[in-house]
Amino acid sequence: MELQLIRTCYPKGTNGILLFNGTELCKTVELPWKNNQPRVSCIPQGNYRLRKRCSPKFKSHFEVMEVKDRKYILFHTANDAGKELRGCIAPVTEHTGEGKGSASRAALQRMKELLYPLMDNGRQITLTIKNAEK
Repeated sequence: MELQLIRTCYPKGTNGILLFNGTELCKTVELPWKNNQPRVSCIPQGNYRLRKRCSPKFKSHFEVMEVKDRKYILFHTANDAGKELRGCIAPVTEHTGEGKGSASRAALQRMKELLYPLMDNGRQITLTIKNAEK
């Protein structure tokens, strides 16, 4: 099963649309592109595997696996990439600016409600990240 993240990079942040089977699941926010530098850049375009993850800080969320030169790239709640993210991806309900959005908790909950049952049944979820055509 594949998720597609179609994103647009801006100077202050990156905004995306996360699609599941061609239908919008939610929007996303990330840091701007800065050559994949850890903690200050969004991750490169490419194909990745997702897995379920739980931590004391973010509770249940997702981890993006096998990102070149990076580790612990997560999908977790955040509404302002510049203030709340260090390379991760935040699902949001709406974009409110470059790298900014709203209702992140609701968007992550929607992702978990759709994807966790599939993962629990042994389905592998892949994430393909592409930049939008300009």
